[in-house]
Amino acid sequence: MHRLALRPLLALLGAYHLLLGAVMVIAPRRFFDELARYGAYNDHYIRDVATFYLALGAVLLVAVARESWRIPLLAFATLQYALHVVNHVWDVADAEPSWLGPANVLALALIGVLTGWLLRAPSPR
Repeated sequence: MHRLALRPLLALLGAYHLLLGAVMVIAPRRFFDELARYGAYNDHYIRDVATFYLALGAVLLVAVARESWRIPLLAFATLQYALHVVNHVWDVADAEPSWLGPANVLALALIGVLTGWLLRAPSPR
């Protein structure tokens, strides 16, 4: 299953991160209001974070074709999502509305689990 799912899921993850980054650049206020209402609004900071998501999305798409990129990128993405989850657990009660904090923790954890699962995919022979 891993080998069959690896390339399509890498492509999906790459596209997801590019879309997320694009939304953060194009509509930072809407992103903040609907997904990231923690503390005060700062459009510059949201666009700064968008650059990370855009870069990650781009290199994940490159990894679809370049097998040698997959393990390092998936290890990086898994670590980043683990740290991101810890940060959201830390601030879970600060989200507005209150359901947003746990929802973000769950969504980020699921992506981290997916990248970790893909990281364990056996290499093609």
